[in-house]
Amino acid sequence: MKTAIWLYLFLFVAFFDLHAQYPILTPFAVSLGAAPSFIGLMMGLYSITHLPGNVIAGYGVDRFGSRLFIVFSLAAAGVILLLQSRVTDPWQLLTLRSISGFVLAFLSPACMSLLARITSDRVKQGKLMAGNGLMHTVASVISPAAGAYLVAQIGFTTAFFVLGWILIVTAVCALFFIRDIPATPQAAELSQPLSAHMNAHQLGMRGKTLKETEKAPSVPWLIYLLPVAMSCAQGILSFELPLMATSKEAMMTTGLLFSVVSLGALLTLSMLFLNKLSPFLRSLWGAFMLAITYFAIAAGVPVSFMILLFVVGMCKGVIFTALSSLLIESSGGTRYGRTFSFLSIAFSVGAFMGPMLAGQLRNYISPYYIAFLSLMIAVSVLPFYAYTTRTGGTGAHFSRTG
Repeated sequence: MKTAIWLYLFLFVAFFDLHAQYPILTPFAVSLGAAPSFIGLMMGLYSITHLPGNVIAGYGVDRFGSRLFIVFSLAAAGVILLLQSRVTDPWQLLTLRSISGFVLAFLSPACMSLLARITSDRVKQGKLMAGNGLMHTVASVISPAAGAYLVAQIGFTTAFFVLGWILIVTAVCALFFIRDIPATPQAAELSQPLSAHMNAHQLGMRGKTLKETEKAPSVPWLIYLLPVAMSCAQGILSFELPLMATSKEAMMTTGLLFSVVSLGALLTLSMLFLNKLSPFLRSLWGAFMLAITYFAIAAGVPVSFMILLFVVGMCKGVIFTALSSLLIESSGGTRYGRTFSFLSIAFSVGAFMGPMLAGQLRNYISPYYIAFLSLMIAVSVLPFYAYTTRTGGTGAHFSRTG
């Protein structure tokens, strides 16, 4: 568990640093002369350059472990931020953000794979994933407002310089304090429910069979439609909120709005009893409520915008941990690197689509309607995923897991 504690600490610092940029990148691009459509392209390319990094991380983490990928990702992102503090042209910013998208693609699969390998117990794995979401959310509660305040006090150039050095120092610390945990497929297999009369010989044969076949259960592709839709909606929100900032005071307000979303996620992540419920049902109903909330924002219902953003955060908190548990359950306890790599790819595809669509269509239709439609498509498809897993023998996801 010492590894988990160190990993949580470094994740908190990394997420704090990265989320602090959310409310300031768009105003920074505008100050360089970028148009909204160009900003949408920049955000989209940042996400699409995740894809090759996700693919490399998926196979690399399973083969070489997580530690070096975590260190490389943090250090490279820090160097890019130092260079970003010197840009004077929107195209320079676009280039650096694209490279940043590639190097940061290694971070999430490597961290989540390492957390999943700490234990083979499914309930404990769910709690570790919830802890990851909690660190992510706590950091994102305070970092947007902190980032906006930092820029208001010291300017864009110095702010990016400081954030870059924070990531570099974190990478050096991670190199010394994070230790890899080797993958043990046999342990994962033996962690499945066993009959009381199974003897040692049978246990040995069971592990031998897995080693000989080395065939892990395949994760149905339908499950990845939800993270695509979820990140598409989040990308739209991340694109729209900073456009509200036309001054330093407005930038502070935008930072607070991002923090409201994170506070909502923090609330549901703190409800640890939710981990005992079916990951499938949490994913399904969380996505449905998230879609309804985006529809309410688009339709302009007479409810406070901050309340709606808080609900968006609550739904995200439910879905994030449920989705991680669902993938661990579906993967059969093996190939965590590839499983979470595909999850990151799905997030990257959605994060590319969201800002791109918002930037091109916002003059014709509210981007929040696009978020609603993408989530409802995912909600409509999820029952087919449940049917596939129930008939394919990978487990029934309607039952309680606790």
